[in-house]
Amino acid sequence: MPKRPFPVVPTTRILAIGQFTKPPTPEQIKELFPKEVPATLRLYLAGKIDQWWIRQAQPGPVFLLNVTSVEEARVLMEELPLGQAGLMKHEFIELGPLTPLHLLLSEGWANAGT
Repeated sequence: MPKRPFPVVPTTRILAIGQFTKPPTPEQIKELFPKEVPATLRLYLAGKIDQWWIRQAQPGPVFLLNVTSVEEARVLMEELPLGQAGLMKHEFIELGPLTPLHLLLSEGWANAGT
């Protein structure tokens, strides 16, 4: 197996990019959005959501989650009202520390390429 140029790093956050599976009807908006917002806020206050944004090019939220597995992120997003209604799906991206930073440490050069 070839040597890796940088060490493997742990997953420290999950980026969850939301997309509507179909546009919600006005009735669904009236029913679900008043539940979605407080449920999302509860996740933030519990420390599970670090930051959130809205996408400019396409409707749907983007969450930076303080979890280390896609499985946990999926469960959190599916428990939200829009997820339970099947109106929202997410793409999950595992994030970790920037690997070249290890080279700034004295031991980093010794471990480079292992």
